Amino acid sequence: MARIALYKDNYADSTVVSNLFIDEYMKDANDAQLKVYFYLLRMLNADQAISVSGIADKFNHTEKDVIRALKYWENQQILDLDFDENKALVGIHLRDLSAQATPASQHNVLLTSGPVQAQNTAGNSVISAAVAQPVQTAPQETTPVYTKPAYSLDQLREFKEREETSQLLFIAEAYIGKPLTPSEIKTILFFTDVLHFSDDLIDYLLQYCVERGKKDFKYIEKVAVNWAEEGITTPKQAQKFSTRYDKSVYSIMNSLGRSTAPTAKELEFINRWTREYGFSTDIILEACERSSLATDRHRFEYAEGILSSWKNAGIHHKADIQQADATYQKKKATKPAPAASSNRFTQFAQNSYDFAALEKEILSN
Repeated sequence: MARIALYKDNYADSTVVSNLFIDEYMKDANDAQLKVYFYLLRMLNADQAISVSGIADKFNHTEKDVIRALKYWENQQILDLDFDENKALVGIHLRDLSAQATPASQHNVLLTSGPVQAQNTAGNSVISAAVAQPVQTAPQETTPVYTKPAYSLDQLREFKEREETSQLLFIAEAYIGKPLTPSEIKTILFFTDVLHFSDDLIDYLLQYCVERGKKDFKYIEKVAVNWAEEGITTPKQAQKFSTRYDKSVYSIMNSLGRSTAPTAKELEFINRWTREYGFSTDIILEACERSSLATDRHRFEYAEGILSSWKNAGIHHKADIQQADATYQKKKATKPAPAASSNRFTQFAQNSYDFAALEKEILSN
């Protein structure tokens, strides 16, 4: 059969997205973050100025949504935000992901103070105009101490060629069960270059995560950063910290009938109970045991209802729970008995509890 030529009228009307972005960044981004980034690429190629309010109007988001999306991509190291001395956003630098370019070769997305503007014909003068009419935003957040740099291909090649690196990468591939991707090798470089982990600590880190069924490098990186923030520098310290963490978390999981590692949502509940509510493990276990006795489903939500009510009641110790229970029983005993029914088949004391409604109320809190 004859070959078919595929063509269109206008080859310039398109926006190029880096394969690295699709492979490494797109899967973890939410709807607003993706819209904002793709729109930045679109407007950059169109050589048009933009504004935060214009982007918000374009996608029916709030300006705070747009700012949060921009901050997210800044933390992901794929763009940089420029602020003036008044902490107003005046420019956006999109990094060249395909070549891991240096800041000198970055592209500029220009900002105006009003809605999305018509095509820019002022060239570089738009930057000064943006400063004259800044987009007022919240103050720039402090960049986390442990942020993975955007390593260049040359840096990655140099790391792989180090004499001590080959053994480390071999160990990592043995744990993961497959050859490492360039992105995963960059994460290993991050462990040594920024976190200053020893080979032994990286070995233990990989073992710790894989034994818990976690081979995703984003998860492994989060554990590593957590250890670095805790000042962990040796496998022995990591083991001690992990044992303490596992003991409390898994005792809570077991009390709720779970024998596996916590999911992200379950860990969110546990962190809220321990950090936000400030409850000790014994109080949390008490709530979990009551939840397990009360229901076979939605036990985390049920326990959340109990613990949030205890927090609102000012409960801090198990003795406070006993006192609250005694007060409840006393109030329950002093309630007048309901009038007896005239029906001879139902002439016995009845309560007015609707247990289904009670459970629903707790789950909705």
